[in-house]
Amino acid sequence: MKDNNQSPKLDRMKYLVELLNEASRAYYAQDTEIMSNLEYDTLYDELLSLEQETGVVFANSPTAKVGYEVVDELPKEAHPSPMLSLDKTKSREELREWLQGKIGVLSWKLDGLTIVLTYQDGKLVKALTRGNGEVGEIVTGNAKTFVNLPMTIPFQGELVLRGEAVISYSDFEKINARIEDVDAKYKNPRNLCSGSVRQLDAKVAAGRSIRFYAFSMETAEQSAFATRSDQMDFLTAQGFEVVEHFRVTEDTIWDCMDEFARKIETYDIPSDGLVLTYDDIAYGISLGRTAKFPRHSIAFKWADEKKETILKEIEWSASRTGLINPVAIFDPVELEGTTVSRASVHNVSILEGLRLGIGDRITVYKANMIIPQIAENLTGSGTVEIPAHCPVCGGDTQIKQVSDVKSLYCINEECPAKKIKAFTLFVSRNAMNMEGLSEATLEKFIELGYLHEFADLFRLDRYKEQIVSLEGFGEKSYHNLIESVEQARNTTLPRLVYALGIGGIGVANAKMLCKHFHHDFGAMRSADVEELSAIEGVGEVIATTFVEYMKHPANQDVMDHLLEEVNIEIPVVEEGSQTLDGMNFVITGSLVHFENRDQLKEQIEQKGGKVTGSVTSKTTCLINNDVTSSSSKNKKAKELGVPIFSEEDFLEKYLN
Repeated sequence: MKDNNQSPKLDRMKYLVELLNEASRAYYAQDTEIMSNLEYDTLYDELLSLEQETGVVFANSPTAKVGYEVVDELPKEAHPSPMLSLDKTKSREELREWLQGKIGVLSWKLDGLTIVLTYQDGKLVKALTRGNGEVGEIVTGNAKTFVNLPMTIPFQGELVLRGEAVISYSDFEKINARIEDVDAKYKNPRNLCSGSVRQLDAKVAAGRSIRFYAFSMETAEQSAFATRSDQMDFLTAQGFEVVEHFRVTEDTIWDCMDEFARKIETYDIPSDGLVLTYDDIAYGISLGRTAKFPRHSIAFKWADEKKETILKEIEWSASRTGLINPVAIFDPVELEGTTVSRASVHNVSILEGLRLGIGDRITVYKANMIIPQIAENLTGSGTVEIPAHCPVCGGDTQIKQVSDVKSLYCINEECPAKKIKAFTLFVSRNAMNMEGLSEATLEKFIELGYLHEFADLFRLDRYKEQIVSLEGFGEKSYHNLIESVEQARNTTLPRLVYALGIGGIGVANAKMLCKHFHHDFGAMRSADVEELSAIEGVGEVIATTFVEYMKHPANQDVMDHLLEEVNIEIPVVEEGSQTLDGMNFVITGSLVHFENRDQLKEQIEQKGGKVTGSVTSKTTCLINNDVTSSSSKNKKAKELGVPIFSEEDFLEKYLN
């Protein structure tokens, strides 16, 4: 079933998709041209012709215009048969013996989120997460944003396949690089991928560079395959990227495993092991299953290289939020080809669980051959003391427990560690956007007494002579710095609010709050918890944190002094444009005239209206194209006498 002529065409299509998308980004986002209109049109026509010829259309193709889907909640659906986990081994000998003289297929065990895809007559109709193995969540709208997933395939009939949604390490680093606040950076690509795929707004998933790698077929009408290898070839011909795999025997499996082990050191896709499957499909099925595992496949988990060493000290590292994390420092050891001498212990709960003490004999390893971790404490003295004082400022510390996890915090609001991180956020790109102020420079300025509060950044010209004479500075560096500071004086309220570093207030929340209060900072500062909690997306926890920040006398001084230094630009509202002022709307279901709900919400807000998430007695109308549905929002609207408008009716009445 494999089309030997298909692969070069698919490679050409992928190249054209990437090139055309790059040209579009340059033209529309960067106001530059990397190719002429004629060249673009020629390449576009070539791509379109190849799509028609192969029957494959990739999700990120410029010919495929897919709107971002937004749902109120992810619907659930039972799997036709349970999605069992695999039995595992860490023994190379056991893995070879498992083959029993048969031919197997050895592949990566990718570390992402397992997805089941269903295609009908060449079209993607459903994507379902593994869920609990019995019931999964429908994420079709999000799957359509996977950058390498075919939306259309040549096969006509029903095709059900499984694969792994993943975010590569390089894409993960790019995503984190866009986040200025160190504490807000994502922890690992696996969790980010899982959270992104399960978002209610597909626009979020679209910005995460999620990829899909197929690893098995469940059904394919009118098609029969004798081997797993044949299935993989068929899926490749349909336009899918399949997990890297090799046919192995008892004689070749160890060499193949060695090759995988060499690759994982630089492999860009998260993997936590290998999967071995019988190539003969009928034989594998005939083996049946246990209560927990199918017998046709087995997972191999890397036997982590462990080394024994001596714990020398516990270093306590402070952050902007006051969290103080323990880091184990030990005698250097060679692990997976590199020298390591430190490993995060993460929190107090793990520290206590390991019963660590200075001088203890410990074993260390690299989780997934990458991240240094403590495996075991062979001594278990438990003598490490939790510091009663912050290692940075000497202030009091406090252990707080959240969801059964104990962590250590510095409770001194004037802690320099907090101050450095706070200033770092304040000058970051999404905040006040001051260039030339690295964390190291800020630390130096704080240490020299130039910076005590945010407003001092706008008074650095008082220290011109001192700054110019500092190592690494000079007249040019100083003038560039002051020019950037002066440009930052003219700012917007959302930037300022985000720059303050209030817990839970990111860029999006800052914009939302400013819109709610019509860019009136005074009204925002005097709001109470009840009013803030009523704003969609805020909630009581964030509202309480916000109010406590605003009421704190020291913070009030910081804000007052800051307002003396900056000019806040208030968005200009055209006279007579606020036709929806005082009206509240709720949007639910899919839309026809807008790519997503955010577009409609933006139009409503531009005219002074407000969009909330739930129907109340104050709701002007509920916008739902399915006016007769029995959804909870429709029921609530009917109970309260709130009118339900289709998109067409709403546009005609309110936006025309």
